[in-house]
Amino acid sequence: MQNAAYKPTLAHALVPQQTVLPQVLLVLGASVFVALSAQVRFGLPFTPVPITGQTFAVLLTGALLGSRLGAASLISYWMMGACGLPVFTGWGAGWAVASGPTGGYILGFIVAAFIVGWFTERGWDRGRWIIIPLLIGNALIYVFGLPWLARFVGPRAVLEAGLWPFIPGDLLKLVVATIALPAGWTLVQRFQPR
Repeated sequence: MQNAAYKPTLAHALVPQQTVLPQVLLVLGASVFVALSAQVRFGLPFTPVPITGQTFAVLLTGALLGSRLGAASLISYWMMGACGLPVFTGWGAGWAVASGPTGGYILGFIVAAFIVGWFTERGWDRGRWIIIPLLIGNALIYVFGLPWLARFVGPRAVLEAGLWPFIPGDLLKLVVATIALPAGWTLVQRFQPR
């Protein structure tokens, strides 16, 4: 039973029947969305971490599906890649990629999706204040990713290799998500039967 503070996410508003099959399809669909977003990438010559569309997809997944299904989608994504399906950046797969320089970021995706989803289950995605949970989620990706990356590039190079070059793109992704989520609610409310 949901508590009184719970508000349906966009996915729940669009797919109100929350039996097992729709939930599984939402989780798998979001995992594929993250995998495809991982292929939108730009390599940087000074770091093993590419600029990708993943963070946008991860934060949007949490916002659209909520905490449990959002985290389940990213766990599914991680498991698919670790088991050998080519879902990681550059169609990468396997344990070597999952535990490589970007492995901490991938684990941070799970936590970020859960936290952003928790906020959207409380209605934060219905206005411009969604930027706050998105910023928190994005920061959590770095909290997991940077210490992990430091094992590969060293503590002195970690900020140059894993943080500073990514901030402008992350801010742009956050702005797009901040506009898209409330706009999505406006569309849902416009087309819902009265």
